[in-house]
Amino acid sequence: MKLLSIAIPCYNSQDYMEHAIDSLLPGGDEVEILIVDDGSSDRTVEIADDYARRYPDIVRAIHQPNGGHGDAVMTGLRNATGLYFKVVDSDDWVDAEAYPRVLEALRDSVAQPLDMVICNYVYDKAGAARHYVMNYRRTLPQRRVFGWEEANRFRKGHYILMHSVIYRTQLLIDCRMTLPRHTFYVDDLYVYVPLKEVRRMRYLDVDFYHYFIGREDQSVQEQVMIRRVDQFIKVNKLLFTEVDLNAVEDRHLYGYMLNFLEIITAISSVLLIKAGTPEHLVKKEALWDFIRQEDPETYRRLRKRMLGRFLHLKSRPGRAAVCLAYRMANRIYGFN
Repeated sequence: MKLLSIAIPCYNSQDYMEHAIDSLLPGGDEVEILIVDDGSSDRTVEIADDYARRYPDIVRAIHQPNGGHGDAVMTGLRNATGLYFKVVDSDDWVDAEAYPRVLEALRDSVAQPLDMVICNYVYDKAGAARHYVMNYRRTLPQRRVFGWEEANRFRKGHYILMHSVIYRTQLLIDCRMTLPRHTFYVDDLYVYVPLKEVRRMRYLDVDFYHYFIGREDQSVQEQVMIRRVDQFIKVNKLLFTEVDLNAVEDRHLYGYMLNFLEIITAISSVLLIKAGTPEHLVKKEALWDFIRQEDPETYRRLRKRMLGRFLHLKSRPGRAAVCLAYRMANRIYGFN
């Protein structure tokens, strides 16, 4: 069994995938790199096969018809043989100095496997003078194994994302997580659904993952998100249907998951407000109606919070204020 399986979903990634793969090769034989070619039409296929030929003990090339990012992640998971599982997008990379420390921590936990390992990640935005680092120093204990009851409250805008997490492979299988095909923004499902099964965690205060932002066609670019807002809403709704939040007993975990639902629903709402058409505003009300019908208790909690009230301002100045707040948050964190 390998120590760590790393899936790299690739779709027409010829221009940048080699950087991602090269950053992972120093893991050596303890790591398997699963390059999942998701029906590419460029040189992605050739590049994947070349790496598999040159590094047969480390790299595997898997080819499938196009199914979208989530389908490629699930293909990686089905083929993983490692004790732990990590997703690295084809335009991102890992830090050379942090990588050995991450592997050492995973190696030390083989006898009593962890459910989740959390590391810092870097918003590597093209052209930015400085890159924002998401760390968890004030929230999570360091240098030891801990549970949710030992975590401090997560601040607003401070969440565990796919970039920061390494899961135990069997946990992902046991929680029966599925990611929809041909759908963007499934990262939120990937990181959220398994949380209810997580008991043993460790936080490494290293800037491990570099999350690149800058391609014009990137799914997190604001105008792209507005065009694909129906897919974001689809994922938003699945967060409510895939996990019964009211069955989560640990109050620390419940609080974190409620905050996560709040921010994802807020992003959906803001995107629909920024789109600005009557049709989009109707979709915003329909989303909140869905939440109210699916989970009345969670709806009540979200709706009564300040952010929930703010997002329901009906006037044009009120909606303008929502958009302004979103721009300010983006200026601080640079998330798209």
